Amino acid sequence: MPVHDERRLFELLTLEGAQAGLSWETILNKRDGYRRLFARFDPARVARFTARDVRRLLRDPAIVRHEGKIRSAIGNARALLALKGELGSFDRFVWGVVGGTPRRPKATARRVPTRTPESDALSAALKARGFTFVGSTICYAFMQAAGLVDDHARPCFRARGALPT
Repeated sequence: MPVHDERRLFELLTLEGAQAGLSWETILNKRDGYRRLFARFDPARVARFTARDVRRLLRDPAIVRHEGKIRSAIGNARALLALKGELGSFDRFVWGVVGGTPRRPKATARRVPTRTPESDALSAALKARGFTFVGSTICYAFMQAAGLVDDHARPCFRARGALPT
């Protein structure tokens, strides 16, 4: 479903980065821990985290204790604030990749893309602005979660035009 709340977009980007190499179920089970430990995903607060905060987070089993992913979330909060300072809106920036309207790539129950030209573009744009853990596959998963793409297969009740069963 389309997401435009900037704090929620930051949360989704952070969780997608944390999920890299892990099951999505692992991250879902730790989502409340992430929300608590990452200041409810307030980018301004996360951007002020220090080395002491990193050490604190590395000790807490409520999240994935991967130093690179923790530092990435903090750095991405700083990059997001810089982007907002320059362009005014992280929401407009990410939604600009799809022209403001969710894309509907061809997807079936058996074949859902893991990356697209749009996710490649978003990844490159984020990396150019200092974001990390934002490869094209992570960006595509983020785009799915934030509703920038709607690749629900026809049998899914979320598919555009489908009725709940």
